[in-house]
Amino acid sequence: MANPSPDIDLNSRNDRSFQRTLLDAAPGPMHPRARDTLVAAIDAGWADPRRLHSEARTARRLLDQAREVLATGLQVRPSEVSFAPDGPTAVRWVVDGLRYAARRRGARVVASAVEHSSVLVPGRHAADSSGESTAFATVAVDRTGRVDLGAWAQAVTGPGTVGAALQHANGEVGTVQPLEEAWAVCRAAGVPLGVDAQASLGRTVSPTSYDVLAGDAQSWGGPGGLGLVVLPERTRWLLPGAPDPDAALSGPTRHTPWIPLALAAAEAWQQTEATREADALEAFALVDRIRAAAAAVADVEVVGDPVDRLPHVVTFSALYADGEALVRELDRRGFGVASGSACTASTLEPSHVLAAMGALTHGNIRVTLPLGAVAPDRAAQVAAFCSVIAEVVASVRAELGAHRL
Repeated sequence: MANPSPDIDLNSRNDRSFQRTLLDAAPGPMHPRARDTLVAAIDAGWADPRRLHSEARTARRLLDQAREVLATGLQVRPSEVSFAPDGPTAVRWVVDGLRYAARRRGARVVASAVEHSSVLVPGRHAADSSGESTAFATVAVDRTGRVDLGAWAQAVTGPGTVGAALQHANGEVGTVQPLEEAWAVCRAAGVPLGVDAQASLGRTVSPTSYDVLAGDAQSWGGPGGLGLVVLPERTRWLLPGAPDPDAALSGPTRHTPWIPLALAAAEAWQQTEATREADALEAFALVDRIRAAAAAVADVEVVGDPVDRLPHVVTFSALYADGEALVRELDRRGFGVASGSACTASTLEPSHVLAAMGALTHGNIRVTLPLGAVAPDRAAQVAAFCSVIAEVVASVRAELGAHRL
């Protein structure tokens, strides 16, 4: 007889993460109220909303309520809100839907050089597969990570362009893009703009300058496994594949989420939106402290726009240091931070964002502050983190045998 499997103790304090300072909240922990809603919804909304029995009708009603909450928060119609399995999938679907809907007119897509990998990798693959190297074009950014609007206008007006993709703000360096100006260029050229708001929804004022919008519930304290696509009725957008017989329920993305996820996302939105302005003000000031502490260290560069940025994101790069070593040393001291590309979470690959900006791609540390609701002591955490930055950088440099030239 086989030995029984050991019980999994989710409340174990042996995991150091329970005593740690987590400054890598991308994706972040769930809002406590969203977690409670998720647990309660497992009993109330477990049924398949596509069925006809009473439990299914209850599930459908709950899904409609969740969609209405999110639509109200985004100032759109409920019918314009659809779901995806996660944020990166939502972003990829946004671009795929623009390209496929206009396939008879062309296939060229334009994107900034600092977009998420869910835009850049499929875009380059599609261009390579078609044999048309011009079918996907990237537009340069400046030293802060902001897209060059002159180059953007030139690229968007190129022959055969059927779609453009631009972030609301970069999740790695925090820089906010000039969406209104970029969208105006797209409208003048008759090219729809898809906007990736994965890093910003719930943390700052939601964008309104777009033709299709993608987001991730985790950005506002919601659960993982739920992406968002906002498709205004004016936009021509279509995913390839067979028609969906449940289109009225799943929307144009054809994805019906697990109801507890949608309800938890809606609850998190309501809770986060109620405190967003105050939370953002505090986070902005805390990030300013990190920026100042990092900039005070010799041969350390703080990247991204210092003012026109997300309130909760900061990246700095240390010359003569290795990003992985910095992460490990900070981890040893109880601080959970990130390095490398924000788009390749499973590796420490050099950041394509920093490379596009002309910044140092190694020796970088990325901090994404959690919401105050999930980290009420984050001010103390930031103070403690700032106090060790110089010491940690010096320690790693010494360990690697680096010295100033």
